Amino acid sequence: MGDKDYFQPLTREDRITVIIYRAGILISALLLACTAAVAVWGITGADPSVLRLGSDILILSIYFSTGLSVFFIHLYIGKFHRALKKAYYLAAACLAVLFLLGKGSPSALITGAATSGAMLLIPLSLCLGFVTAKEAFCFRLTEGYLLALLMPASLFFYGTGLLDVRKALILLSVNAGLFVIFTLRKIFMPIHYDIGDKSAYQP
Repeated sequence: MGDKDYFQPLTREDRITVIIYRAGILISALLLACTAAVAVWGITGADPSVLRLGSDILILSIYFSTGLSVFFIHLYIGKFHRALKKAYYLAAACLAVLFLLGKGSPSALITGAATSGAMLLIPLSLCLGFVTAKEAFCFRLTEGYLLALLMPASLFFYGTGLLDVRKALILLSVNAGLFVIFTLRKIFMPIHYDIGDKSAYQP
């Protein structure tokens, strides 16, 4: 479980890295909420070019915000952090594939008639899921476990065509709602919760 006691005075670097890590979580929550809103708006008949541009911006922004959390997370076990970074690099490679196959638009294979591109977002969702599961384990944020399962599962079922658009929108909205709840419970915790006992960190 997470350590809630002060083990040592916090340095400036400690505070900055925790703030950046939590900023990544907060931005991701806002972006997921915006994504759900844009998706619903698109169903009601938005201009396709505007929807495509908005979707592209949201995807790129979520990659950025997730990266903040991935690279600034505090983990006692170093090999877990290295594995998380590798998962993010895989996610970045999948983004490059989305750009290539989408001819410059990473959302082309997700928001169009073909939905298979959603499968390429699974590594990114696994990175976010790791963050939420870690917080769930450390601080009993149960919704973090749900998100770690639901986010990649939603993308898989949508990408393989097992979910129609409306059901996918319902799951997207559930994911966004859970992430907002998770974020509100996380970001107001004392900063030292994320640092714990630095003498216990493993390389």
